[in-house]
Amino acid sequence: MTSGLKAALAEASSPSWMQRVRAGRDLASFADVPEAAEVLVGLLLDVENTAVTRQTAEALARVGTMPAIRVIALAAAEADDNQADWLQTGVHDALVGPDGAPDVAAACRKLARDPEEAVRRGAADISTWTDGTRC
Repeated sequence: MTSGLKAALAEASSPSWMQRVRAGRDLASFADVPEAAEVLVGLLLDVENTAVTRQTAEALARVGTMPAIRVIALAAAEADDNQADWLQTGVHDALVGPDGAPDVAAACRKLARDPEEAVRRGAADISTWTDGTRC
């Protein structure tokens, strides 16, 4: 495990919301690593600060890989209404930002066939969030 990944994993459990936000951004590129993916879902469902949810979702959507969008989908399937709103806002921020984001909608279409029901359900939610947005 790389030192950057180890540091970000440790930072994810910090009492400081700013450190958790940084961890979410840093871990986004490691979404394909099972340990990182599990921690990212926890950050997306952060109950203490919505900035952690929003900015982690934005970072993952900017990465735009199947594993990154899958992590958002897993969180969306578990999210309460408030968390879902902030997940949606983070994804939207990535899509309309100055650099845009990779094709999140295409990843969702692929995830619609995922063997895990929660992923399919979350991907369907994300698909509705991206309708009409530059994808």
